[in-house]
Amino acid sequence: MFQIDPKQPMPLYEQIIQQVKEMYAKGLLKPNEKLPSVRELASHMVINPNTVSKAYQELERQGIIATIRGRGTFIVKQDIKPAPPTDITRLKDTLKQVVINCYYAGYFKNDLIEWLEDIYTEMEEKADED
Repeated sequence: MFQIDPKQPMPLYEQIIQQVKEMYAKGLLKPNEKLPSVRELASHMVINPNTVSKAYQELERQGIIATIRGRGTFIVKQDIKPAPPTDITRLKDTLKQVVINCYYAGYFKNDLIEWLEDIYTEMEEKADED
């Protein structure tokens, strides 16, 4: 289910966060679906349980998951709405870094647009399958 790469510059807990968000966006995780416990996921991924706990705490802070004592951790139904201005600034800064990195890797606007379209198509296809 989850796959992390310790060689990536992105911290492990952030990789978990991104994967949960991506799987939800693609329809692979559904509202009210139970996630593995912190210990189960840490054991499966062979990482420190504190890393998984940190990811789950951040996902809960963002309203993506909810933990119910004695029952487990579940995906929360997402009402997608425009982000607050502070989040938009952060997202634009992240996108700017991607654009700069692509520029220096020899990829340009048309490449990025094509990749964005591919990603959105992939997400929509997964959502439509369910």
